[in-house]
Amino acid sequence: MSPAPAAAAADAGADETRRLAREVARVLDDCRASLAVHPRKLRELAALRSSSASGGRFLPAFCTALTPLFQILRRSPASDRVARFAAAFASASASASASASGEGGDGFLEGFLRFLLVGSAAAHRPARFRSCQIISEIIMQLPDDAEVSDEIWDEVIEGMKVRVQDKIHAIRVFAVRAVSRFAIDEDDGGIIDIFLEALEKEQNAEVRKTIILSLPASNATLEAIIESTMDVNESVRRAAYSVLSTKFPLQSLSIKQRTTLLHRGLSDRSVPVNDECLKMLKDEWLVKHCAGDVIALLRLLDVETYESVGESVMGVLLKDGAVRVQDGHTIRHYFTKNPEADAEQVSSIKLMDAEVALYWKVMCRHLQAEAQVKGSEAATTTGTEAAVYASEASDTNDLLEGVLPSTVAEYVDLVKAHLSAGPNYHFASRQLLLLGGMLDFSDSTNRKVAGSFLYELLIRPLEHEVDEDGNQIAIGDGVSLGGDREWAKAVSELAKKVHASVGEFEMVTAIVVEELARPCRERTADFMQWMHCLAVTGLLLENTSTLRSLEGKAIEPPELLQSLLLPAAKQNHVDVQRAALRCLCLFGLLQNKPGTELVKQLRLSFINGPDLVSAMASKALIDLLTWHGPQVLDQAIGIEQDANDGKTQFAPVDISDLNDDDLNVGVLSILFSGFHKDDWEFSLEGDNHDNVPTILGEGFAKVLLLSENYASISSDLHPVILAQLVRLYFLEGTKELGRLKQCLSVFFLHYPSLSEKHKRCVSSAFVPLMRAMWPGIYGNAGGSGPVVSKRRKYAGQAARFMVQMVQTPLFSMESTDQATMSPESLPSSPSPSVDFDISEEGLAIRIAVEVANCQEKKSAPGKAYAVALCKVAVLLRFRQSEQKAIKCMRGLVSTLAASTSSDKELVKELAQMASRLKSLDECPEEELPQDQADAIFEKLGLDGGIKLDANRVVPPTPAPRSVRAAPTRRRARRAPSSSGDSEAEAEAEAESLDITSVSRVPATPSMTAARAQRASKTAALSKFTAAAPSDSEQDEQSDVTTDEDPSDEDSS
Repeated sequence: MSPAPAAAAADAGADETRRLAREVARVLDDCRASLAVHPRKLRELAALRSSSASGGRFLPAFCTALTPLFQILRRSPASDRVARFAAAFASASASASASASGEGGDGFLEGFLRFLLVGSAAAHRPARFRSCQIISEIIMQLPDDAEVSDEIWDEVIEGMKVRVQDKIHAIRVFAVRAVSRFAIDEDDGGIIDIFLEALEKEQNAEVRKTIILSLPASNATLEAIIESTMDVNESVRRAAYSVLSTKFPLQSLSIKQRTTLLHRGLSDRSVPVNDECLKMLKDEWLVKHCAGDVIALLRLLDVETYESVGESVMGVLLKDGAVRVQDGHTIRHYFTKNPEADAEQVSSIKLMDAEVALYWKVMCRHLQAEAQVKGSEAATTTGTEAAVYASEASDTNDLLEGVLPSTVAEYVDLVKAHLSAGPNYHFASRQLLLLGGMLDFSDSTNRKVAGSFLYELLIRPLEHEVDEDGNQIAIGDGVSLGGDREWAKAVSELAKKVHASVGEFEMVTAIVVEELARPCRERTADFMQWMHCLAVTGLLLENTSTLRSLEGKAIEPPELLQSLLLPAAKQNHVDVQRAALRCLCLFGLLQNKPGTELVKQLRLSFINGPDLVSAMASKALIDLLTWHGPQVLDQAIGIEQDANDGKTQFAPVDISDLNDDDLNVGVLSILFSGFHKDDWEFSLEGDNHDNVPTILGEGFAKVLLLSENYASISSDLHPVILAQLVRLYFLEGTKELGRLKQCLSVFFLHYPSLSEKHKRCVSSAFVPLMRAMWPGIYGNAGGSGPVVSKRRKYAGQAARFMVQMVQTPLFSMESTDQATMSPESLPSSPSPSVDFDISEEGLAIRIAVEVANCQEKKSAPGKAYAVALCKVAVLLRFRQSEQKAIKCMRGLVSTLAASTSSDKELVKELAQMASRLKSLDECPEEELPQDQADAIFEKLGLDGGIKLDANRVVPPTPAPRSVRAAPTRRRARRAPSSSGDSEAEAEAEAESLDITSVSRVPATPSMTAARAQRASKTAALSKFTAAAPSDSEQDEQSDVTTDEDPSDEDSS
């Protein structure tokens, strides 16, 4: 072909492409208005594509018309409609029907995807976003019969994998959606692994939600989805429950996973999450997998182990109306009558499973509560509405009566049958025992029958096992009746319901205690009999409001204490001692003032007892201390004066060497000494709350939180206690104590916000805490390099944690508003503020004085200690209203700089701090009088304060320029070097510190001599260097005198 016809054909093709582009642009512009026109415009654009002279020109025209969409900076509904239309057109062109008609055979979809992949890798953010959006929409709308080559899909998958890590969260969302269709199983090219890795690191909630919705059902993804039910964002949690309900069958989850999901979802604060969990429970688990049988559902939850979850499930299903009492279904069906026997005699009883017993307990409670609510509503309304409510209440009561056993005798027989069936039916027996509170015991015959049954329950021996050596081992916790606190609670509730008269419960139980105590007083009882007697005694004391109600009974309080409790506490068996100490605690709580022998025995058990006994004794002492106060306990053992008044430290006590008759040490000091014993043993199984560190941590946290109730505890001891609690929280040995960590985290969250006294305590505890935690100083042990590094890390975390507590605003509105304002926006007040000691200003001054007065600053641990404190000081901010504190701190910044001169970045931060302080100072040229500085130190409790002086002392490092003999040419070569390593910048930092400081620490003779010695050494080294420069000599120079790089010397 000649050149002229070829050029004409090319021009004609270009004109045709431009025409097609204009037509496509017109169609796209029409699609911006509404989604309703999209079907019609799809047909119009398909007709335009089929009518074009050559199918190869339509793709360039379509891309040209769509290009302006990739340049729009802001996302809008109109642009989203255009993107969705383009994706719909591209996906429709690849369907099997389009290929059959000849419309999909020109490779339009593949070419369009390659065009989008180029845009997805662009540096322009809108281009990447639109490309990923359209690719995602195409893949989601693409029919299953679409004909696309594997090469294209490989390119798309690889491109979208890269975009999953994009810095724009909206792009990450569409990239995840794009590859989600290919994440089918573990052989998907690593897509699931990328999702799981991104989910762990993702900060944006929308991206996490999209990843959760895109994960397929597999063992690899199940744990990640379950963990997402604890996400901080409720939309992510809701999405996790949606995925679990639709993609994971009930049988694919373990019992632990099922109960965990239900516990989290049903107790979630968010209503949408509750609804989604209930939808999963009702629609999928109950209806679909259990065919509506709630008993079958409970069997899948192991209600014997997870009783609270089973009760929650029954509660929400009853409230939702998904579970109702079926007609004719009652507890009476478990009784089988013998037609040849009397009408009242029951020949056999069918035993209930654990799930059935739980079902009837919750169902009867629900019916009783519903009847009470309807009755209350009937009583508070009038007319027809009251009649309706009364009728509903009557119907519910009739239904409840029809469900329960017909007589008390039948009920007793039912519970006895389950008790006789062995330990496998212990759970069902307890559930049935709780039904007794709904029966009517107004008839004397019913009370007699129930009373006889209760007597059998109380004298029923504890269950035990026999080991290989023939020794008996009690089953349960060893302190409660039946070995189970819940069982003891059920027995006490039934007993108080049956013996409802005043003093009747105490009288009946005291008779049982006296009977069980006979072999104990005669010293013929074994440890099982001791435990049984103490369990019933604990039941009596726990449900008695005062010891007066026990006077005149079968066993009176003095006899109970002297003949049973105190001798039991001296038994050799550990479980007997624990049960006795629990009863002694309950006995002491009922006394107006605890007796001398009681307190002595608890002290002795805490000091000399095994760890389990010491844990129970510490719990008893903490309870008595918080109830009566420490002064009352000290007076009980003969310490008449206020042992804690005016004390600033607890007396050092080594409980391992403490004598039994040493009664000069108060109870509070003995308990506090328990923190310093490092060999406490505790089990990490279960709730791990029965150990001394956890009990002491919770107890002293209560003392601090309710410090207003304990005036006898000196306020100077509060910082000591708080420092110990923070240290306990960050100790490596307590990281496995989950209950302790949870308790202290809640305590630290609320304590500094309640009052100014608490804030002052936090500020005062900072320095003692750092002294106690930093290794190698103040008598603290050092150790190997890794050990010291780890301990310093924990100390740094504790320091930042204390700063956060200081910065926490008070709950009062005025203080909260003041704390949330920036320092510059706070108005200056003519009258000085008096609360600087509880704010960041006071903490900063404390840190500066501690650095200045530290006696071990010259050692390596001391230097690291000073640097760590200064890094905390630069985080603190001053308010403009605290002018005296600002001037005082300006006089202390140079001390901090002098102590941390080796850390140049920290010197920079201190220089910036000095500049901020100078900008906040209203009169920067005025000096702070010494008496006012002393008043500040006295208010902060700093006895070893610093004398401020008007003389300004230049920091010892970097060295003054006057003593350096650096050639001019070397300064010219230093210009391009790093600013962070240059000597000129270090000198500028020193000048900044000098200019911004109004008053300086006075130069003592020792400081002046040391600086003169360094200056002489610097001058000598400079002269020596100028005479004979060499690499080795330059290496010997101190960092104080030069910061230049040796390469500069070589180049000269």
